[in-house]
Amino acid sequence: MKKNKLKFFLLLIGVSAVFTAVFLYFYLYKDHRNIGQEKAQFTLSVVELSNAFIENSEESSRKFADKTIETYGKISSVDTINNSLMVDEKLFFTLSKTDLKDLRVNQTIKVKGRFVGYDDLLEELKMDQCSIVK
Repeated sequence: MKKNKLKFFLLLIGVSAVFTAVFLYFYLYKDHRNIGQEKAQFTLSVVELSNAFIENSEESSRKFADKTIETYGKISSVDTINNSLMVDEKLFFTLSKTDLKDLRVNQTIKVKGRFVGYDDLLEELKMDQCSIVK
């Protein structure tokens, strides 16, 4: 009788370990978001977005963090090596699949991407996985 209980106990532990491993695998390795195909949850200018953080940084962080945002403004600088732009001297972002040769300083641009955060020290907004909205 003791042998049967031991076998049942070992079987139960084995099945539990398999279910736990499968659950953790699917929990940790979820499909990545495709920001380019998501609908923007917010559309506002870079200046409006920056002002929201200046007024109340904590509330704005909760509202915009990890959300898909469409924003627009004038290009302040272009970094072709790192495939990144600065808009209105307040928003820094990287572009996913774009050639930056056609972009010029002072050109108005509208982008969609994932809002990453706000740097209080530099008063700089950050986004990634951005693409230009035409």
